[in-house]
Amino acid sequence: MDAEAKIRVLIAEDSSFMRRVLKLLLTSDPQIDIVGEARDGVETLLLSDALNPDVITMDINMPRKSGLEATEQIMATRPRPIVIVSSEAREGAEPTLRALELGAIDFVAKPAGGVDLDMESVRDELLRKVKLAAKVRVVRNAARRPPMTMAASASAPAEARVETGVPRAHTDIAPVPGDGLRAMPLSAMAQRFPLVVLAASTGGPAALMSVLPRLPGNFPGAILLIQHMPASFTTQFSRQLAKTCALPVKEAEAGELMRVGTVYVCPGANHLRVSPSGRLLLDEGPRINGHRPSADLTLESVADYAGPMGIAVVLTGMGNDGAKGIQALKAAGGHVIAQDESTSVIFGMPSEAIRTGAVDEVQPLDAICNAIEQRVSLMFGMRAVGL
Repeated sequence: MDAEAKIRVLIAEDSSFMRRVLKLLLTSDPQIDIVGEARDGVETLLLSDALNPDVITMDINMPRKSGLEATEQIMATRPRPIVIVSSEAREGAEPTLRALELGAIDFVAKPAGGVDLDMESVRDELLRKVKLAAKVRVVRNAARRPPMTMAASASAPAEARVETGVPRAHTDIAPVPGDGLRAMPLSAMAQRFPLVVLAASTGGPAALMSVLPRLPGNFPGAILLIQHMPASFTTQFSRQLAKTCALPVKEAEAGELMRVGTVYVCPGANHLRVSPSGRLLLDEGPRINGHRPSADLTLESVADYAGPMGIAVVLTGMGNDGAKGIQALKAAGGHVIAQDESTSVIFGMPSEAIRTGAVDEVQPLDAICNAIEQRVSLMFGMRAVGL
């Protein structure tokens, strides 16, 4: 492979020893070329602009400007694929999750020692994730919005507002022909509440941090979050989401009864289903198409439980998880939204969902919250007119 076809990597790392280790690991692959080495966050910003690398490997703990600060600035101005390579990825989830929220593509636990036989697994993971990052669409990270308050929600345009109970602004909404809401009798709809499933993989943490804080604190439904993420990270991810959202956020617990106005994060290494009585079921069954949790399994159970009160949102991610589940939900009268290509880090999951023909709306990331609220408003409008 000639030099022009190589993946150009900038290493951001304050330890000279670790820079040598990372350079040795990366250049063991002939497809990768190291174009620069930065010793701190300030140098990283300068070299990122000057060298225009295809990928940056980013340490978190660096002098002058941390890797988190550098990541935030790069993703807000001239975004590039960033892979976090840090001891924080092994010892503490919070900084790594914050980097993913800011738009980093993935993370690798920094090698703890010299180059020995134990490095081979790190090498393979590092090379795989750097190569993947080089193929990823980089998306400028929008400024994080503060959680929407009930007052802010009330001041929003009527067509985008959802209030607890029956929204007066929507009491005259007529059903949309063929939208599936007729499938469930009013008596059955009254016993259910809107149930939203958000499914995401690569790029998901940043996307979820954009969507969920926009929902008002009086959102009259429950939300299930299926993010492909290691088990050691989902507890902290729930906590960090809770800091930005008006809705309470928690990790789902086996057997708990779903409550309106709550976001439930599926624990890593578990599948999540909804029982006929509305309880959350967790299990460590086999991976489905390489995934645990599987959005397909969750969506199929939501189709059975919620029917036309179900809403699926397929966000950025690699693979086709969710494509089968949305078909079950659509057949049960539910509504399906997919993130558009221009705002997806990886368009795999949304693209595969769209291919099924079960997607009702394709929306940019900034419009997804409004699409969810409009669908919920339609549900309450139909209740109000007695349909």
